[in-house]
Amino acid sequence: MSQMLTPARTRGSLRATAAAVSLVSLLLTAGCGASAGSGGHARATAAVPAGFPVTIDNCGVRTTYHRPPSRVVTIHQHPAELMLALGLKDRLIGTAFPDSAVLPELKEDYASVPRLADREPSFETVLDAEPDLVYGGYGSAFDAKEGRSREAFADAGIDTYLNREYCGEKRVTMKDTYDEIRTIGQIFGVRDRADRLVADLKGRVGRAATAVAGEPAVSVFVYDSGDKSAFTAGGRSLGTELIRLAGGENVFADLDDVFGDVSWEQVVEREPDVIALYDYAGAGSVEQKKEFLLSRPALADVPAVRNKRFVVLPLTATLVGIRSAYAVEDLARGLHPGSFR
Repeated sequence: MSQMLTPARTRGSLRATAAAVSLVSLLLTAGCGASAGSGGHARATAAVPAGFPVTIDNCGVRTTYHRPPSRVVTIHQHPAELMLALGLKDRLIGTAFPDSAVLPELKEDYASVPRLADREPSFETVLDAEPDLVYGGYGSAFDAKEGRSREAFADAGIDTYLNREYCGEKRVTMKDTYDEIRTIGQIFGVRDRADRLVADLKGRVGRAATAVAGEPAVSVFVYDSGDKSAFTAGGRSLGTELIRLAGGENVFADLDDVFGDVSWEQVVEREPDVIALYDYAGAGSVEQKKEFLLSRPALADVPAVRNKRFVVLPLTATLVGIRSAYAVEDLARGLHPGSFR
């Protein structure tokens, strides 16, 4: 997200937590002949569920889960939505940083989980919740400068998982969404649920793509935020693939990054037919964004501005999570409304 328009407890608690973890580990080792579990926790081998242990390589961190996590804190909204869609509400003990409207079918469950912070919570706040796993949506979930590094959590005996979109290795595609769902299904021992969810989302995407098949591609400019320059989705973003699947073409697909700044002169030169507005807290309302774009004389002859063709997408719908499949349908309807009459 753009930084332009975007938006403790004492250290004694830390020491007490670490001491408690050490004591539990010692007792389990002495009393049960336990094997080492994920995050440094000792686990009793007799209690290992079927299908476990599971070892996951995630953004350079290798973790072995000897049983499904039972106390999870999610930092950012889309990891929480994914867990809820997999029927894992009972594992969630805290969420943080909501940034878009929650899917209607998940709204009640999401609201029932304690919110630890409106933005990223402090390390101490997370520790006080006593999780066994912290699942982060953006790289900022594990910001070392804020004391929330993955190493710091590991030292406290807490496992971490970061949404694969922020491993920073390659272009993000819908395959990443499906792989993310299946990986979380593995970690929590609900592979069948994950497979069913992936099949449902693939069906949703397929129906939308089929509806617009054969239609000429519509040029799309993604406006996230920015005033002196425009912060937009680049060629490595999932947004670019969502636009393609919906029968469009991102005018800044040649930008070799997930997000980046471009000049307004470049926007004018590329003449987008539609503007996709990313909607999230802290970056101005959708109406403010529309007003800003419509009020700029330099943009007056841009087809999307001249014809007031805007498509609104919640930011969470453009990330690796369950909402991306919904975004394809919303985009397709906005780009090719005649295909859905």
